[in-house]
Amino acid sequence: MSEQTHEREASPSAPEPPRGPSRREVAETLFRFQSFFGLVAVFLAAIVLSPRGDDGQILFLTSDNLFNIVRAVSEIGIIAVGLTFVILIGGIDLSVGSVLGLAAVGSAVLLVNDDFGVLLAALLVLLIGLIFGVLQGAAVALLGVQAFIVTLAGLNIARGLARMWSGGETVQISYGDGEGQAPMLFSLLGERTFGGVVPIPALIFAVVAVAAILFLRYSAYSRHLYAIGGNEKAARLSGVPVNRVKIVAFALSGFCAALAGIVHAGQLNAGSPNDGLAYELDGIAAVVVGGTSLAGGRGSVVGTIAGALLLGILNNILSLNSVDTDMQLLIKGLVIVAAAALQRLRPTA
Repeated sequence: MSEQTHEREASPSAPEPPRGPSRREVAETLFRFQSFFGLVAVFLAAIVLSPRGDDGQILFLTSDNLFNIVRAVSEIGIIAVGLTFVILIGGIDLSVGSVLGLAAVGSAVLLVNDDFGVLLAALLVLLIGLIFGVLQGAAVALLGVQAFIVTLAGLNIARGLARMWSGGETVQISYGDGEGQAPMLFSLLGERTFGGVVPIPALIFAVVAVAAILFLRYSAYSRHLYAIGGNEKAARLSGVPVNRVKIVAFALSGFCAALAGIVHAGQLNAGSPNDGLAYELDGIAAVVVGGTSLAGGRGSVVGTIAGALLLGILNNILSLNSVDTDMQLLIKGLVIVAAAALQRLRPTA
């Protein structure tokens, strides 16, 4: 063998050209941010389809209208934030609309009939919502009953309790210092701040949303939520306290529903046992449109907020154009089905 053979050096391999994102990565990104793309698309469509005022101004873009949208979605948005925790573990909570009604009635009765102060009444109502959620979560986690059955029963129980508490009647809230009148402080829930522009319910919705986002982003609890939603058996074997996580998720849902009920009573100056009818469907719709999988394990509070705003904008622009109520329901239903169908096409991990 010649020396040249031994001394020959292997020529360095040419560097591989940088690879662009794969189709799978692109698809995952699109699905991850589907709620934002949908929100932007609906917002732009609303601008195009908005009627104009006499001065040519786009009515949809007026500050009053935009803040009205946020005010209108505040209650559903608060409910949807709580529902996100339950749906992330692959559960469901059908009782939130009835819990809202129970909280609205409780707020009115405590303030008007029982002469409670605003803070004490609010704390008691929030505690009722929290306990209601804990009991439902315990039935699901400890007794092994399906969440659909438990919360369907909870829907009827909360509605029945609301009727018993109010005597089956709407309790009107009047304000003043006399007997049978609520403190003026509670009336602020129907007011606006920052120069009479920003509705108070919108601020409450924003605070709840930010708190939930930070909680999911920085707490160990959030990792447990996603783990249970992804594979409950594997999560349990990994040492995740599955039962406790489930109970907390339902407790948060009940708490948010009760808070929405307080806001509801403050906006309408009344509490009725019929308040919150079908709100659970709107809340679930906001979560689904926001990209959270009903199978659990995927989704975010940020997406839920975007989903709630998307549905709010859709309702608003249809109303501005005087679209028939039946047609509005049809269009909203198609949007929800389309969002759920998109989730079926999302690539699995």
